[in-house]
Amino acid sequence: MDQQTLLIVMTVFVVVAALALLIQAGLLFAIFKSARSVEQHAQRLIPKIEALAPKVEALVESSRIAVESSRKEIQEVALRTNDVLDMTRKQLDRVDDLMEDVTGRARIQLDRAEMVLDDAMIRTQETVALVHSGIMKPLRQIEGISAGLQAALRYLMNGGRRPQPSRATVDEEMFI
Repeated sequence: MDQQTLLIVMTVFVVVAALALLIQAGLLFAIFKSARSVEQHAQRLIPKIEALAPKVEALVESSRIAVESSRKEIQEVALRTNDVLDMTRKQLDRVDDLMEDVTGRARIQLDRAEMVLDDAMIRTQETVALVHSGIMKPLRQIEGISAGLQAALRYLMNGGRRPQPSRATVDEEMFI
């Protein structure tokens, strides 16, 4: 139950209790008024008043008991509500602490992941540079030497003459 719902429930209970107290207060006020009116007319109605006195006293006593029990119930509801609010605050504090901890750990992990990625990128670039300088460069040199040897062999095979245009065209067409 979230805090908003809890406050609404508490408000409803307080309103119900307040209405009960207002009704009881109204009844007590009515009893007071009737007792006063009876007292004023007591001269004429003393026998009737004496008959009603025990009933009125019983009613007043039951009203007092009802008011006292309502007060006790309201106090119990207030105490329970305070307990629930205290527990809710403690739980929210725990959740807050947990979220802070999780956020901090996530930041640390993201920083570590970024460092690992940066290191991997640097190593990859270094490896590519080594491949280019250590393997590709010698391969190009070997390819150049091979092309030079082929040209020299062709020249020597043709007896020092230049290739015929028809032969050169055929050779060029092979690459197109």
